[in-house]
Amino acid sequence: MTKGRYQSPKGRRLRRRLLISVFLAAFFWWEQNDLRTEVIEVAGAPAAFDGFRIAIVSDVHGKEFGPDNQRLLERIAELEPNMIALTGDLVHSREQLPMIEPLARELAEIAPTYYITGNHEWAAHCVNEVKGILKDCGVRVLSNEYEMLERDGDKLAILGAEDLNGLAGQKTIGELADEVRWAEGENTYLLLLSHRNNRYKTYQEAGVDLTLSGHAHGGIIRLPGTDGLIGHKGFFPKYTSGRYDLSYGQMVVSRGLGSKPPLYRLFNHPHLPLVILKAQGEGGTQP
Repeated sequence: MTKGRYQSPKGRRLRRRLLISVFLAAFFWWEQNDLRTEVIEVAGAPAAFDGFRIAIVSDVHGKEFGPDNQRLLERIAELEPNMIALTGDLVHSREQLPMIEPLARELAEIAPTYYITGNHEWAAHCVNEVKGILKDCGVRVLSNEYEMLERDGDKLAILGAEDLNGLAGQKTIGELADEVRWAEGENTYLLLLSHRNNRYKTYQEAGVDLTLSGHAHGGIIRLPGTDGLIGHKGFFPKYTSGRYDLSYGQMVVSRGLGSKPPLYRLFNHPHLPLVILKAQGEGGTQP
């Protein structure tokens, strides 16, 4: 009788289970950590801002891609953005505050970086701490206010909206947009940073030209033919990833980078969109 190669049925079952467990663990890690970039062109910008590049960093939720987020930072730098938009939910608990400084300092070195709050910073009662760290690192914090960019006589206003979880009685997006038009002129291009993807009717009514948002995490589990399976208010949410042409203006939604347990990503890799403004054309999307 040959010795050394025989394995009992029980041993074979254990080996298969081990291999399946290893495969599933590797697949789960890959789903949460494999960064995907996407180039999204948006037409209708002022001529002087043709080719302006905006990296959207959204819904980080304390996630780190390598030590001090170096893998994420390297990928952002490769995109060569003119501007970085931090569109909320940077953290969802106070314990994650230490990860902000190394990320924020490097982002501000890559390009001018603008931040608006998401719902989770407010829910974690750490908004003041988050804003303080970001300001110390050179990030522009926009709290229902705007900052102007000008090139060759063309104007682009970056509007930053506080999340709905913020203070009661805050300035509305429509009021902020009207303030810009009154102060800077009707021809000013309005670029709005606002965390929630499901407020698109508000963005249309305010008449902003382009909104950058996140919030939906791509619907958590992405299935063919859907915008994701799980929304904040039920199943099969809308407007969760990419560019959407609204009745007035356009909206680009990031699927975000992190997740909030117990809801983890499935067929929905961390998303790092690069928006390129175009003066003419229909716009489009590239992988």
